[in-house]
Amino acid sequence: MTRLEVGADSLFGIANLPYGVYSVPGQTPRVATRYGDHVVDLAVLLSNPVFAEPSLNPFMAQGHARWVEARERLRDAVAVDVPDEAVHALDDVTLHLPFEVADYVDFYASEHHAANLGRLFRPDNPDPLLPNWKHLPVGYHGRSASIVVSGTDIVRPSGQRKGPSGPVFGPAARLDIEAEIGFVVGTGNPMGTPIPAADAAEHIFGVVLFNDWSARDIQAWEYVPLGPNLGKSFASTVSPWVVPLLALDTARVAVPDQRPAVLPYLHLPEPWGLDLTLEVTWNGAVVSRPPYAAMYWSPAQMLAHLTVNGAPTRTGDLFASGTVSGPAGDEVGSFIELTWGGEFPVTVAGEERTFLEDGDEVVLRATAPGADGARIGFGECRGRILPARA
Repeated sequence: MTRLEVGADSLFGIANLPYGVYSVPGQTPRVATRYGDHVVDLAVLLSNPVFAEPSLNPFMAQGHARWVEARERLRDAVAVDVPDEAVHALDDVTLHLPFEVADYVDFYASEHHAANLGRLFRPDNPDPLLPNWKHLPVGYHGRSASIVVSGTDIVRPSGQRKGPSGPVFGPAARLDIEAEIGFVVGTGNPMGTPIPAADAAEHIFGVVLFNDWSARDIQAWEYVPLGPNLGKSFASTVSPWVVPLLALDTARVAVPDQRPAVLPYLHLPEPWGLDLTLEVTWNGAVVSRPPYAAMYWSPAQMLAHLTVNGAPTRTGDLFASGTVSGPAGDEVGSFIELTWGGEFPVTVAGEERTFLEDGDEVVLRATAPGADGARIGFGECRGRILPARA
């Protein structure tokens, strides 16, 4: 047996206890938690075969009451002696995509991001927001098969884009990121039965970091009139640890004042956001710290809107917030904002950049307040750009 020692300042202490999927040589992937720099096998620790599965989906499907019970047992179990065979050093394991992504929707929930893009793309319009933006959480349906775990290299996409005299084909020249927060649906709703905004927290299992890689030149040519497709569908990256929503009670904050008043299905007496601070590094240099607390639409409102037409959700569905941007220039979550459409290059590790070049690496990190004054970490959401393939 082993008594696990974790420093009081650890981002992965008793206040966190995220869920992930790991493997070691000769073993199939299994569910674990991270406690400090220890990866602890939950099938061994809690004597429950549901955690011997290669994804979180079977556990998440058991529902909210089971999530609460398991978290209480887990907090008790890591605080005492732990079986030696359950414990692995973080550096000795491979981390995998923690859940099977059933479906994926990306929203556009930051007023600051939407306003910045409105000023970039519609400079002559006195209102940078489109007429519907403050009435509903705008979103698009993405591609779940191209969601990959942190550390997976990203191949530069090729596609059509607008040329001087018509469409041209080739590698994207304006490759960008979108620093986002993703929400994992643990239990869904049947077709025809929406999830009320007030019930959303019982359906949302946890939170991940999310990078919605974006080929801006491909996107600009294709997105009118139906919206993003190939400019987004080539890859999105998630962090390997799913922080339970149950761990983020202390991080709840009020969303910005929503005016005009929202329609009844989006109404909450106290609509809640999360006090997460993201960090974006580009080739090792911190270029932005977007504040998720500034997001206009709440996670509960996004899920309520996603299902209000009767669309079903399933265990493993993922919906993302859209780019997280704050009001300041060093709080934006995309490089199209950071460089104002490429007009103002930034210096990154001694080199000028506007959009991503081959070999560039982007890492997202985030922290949030946890119980008893602790800070909670989300791990890394890392990706490196490889050249386009012929």
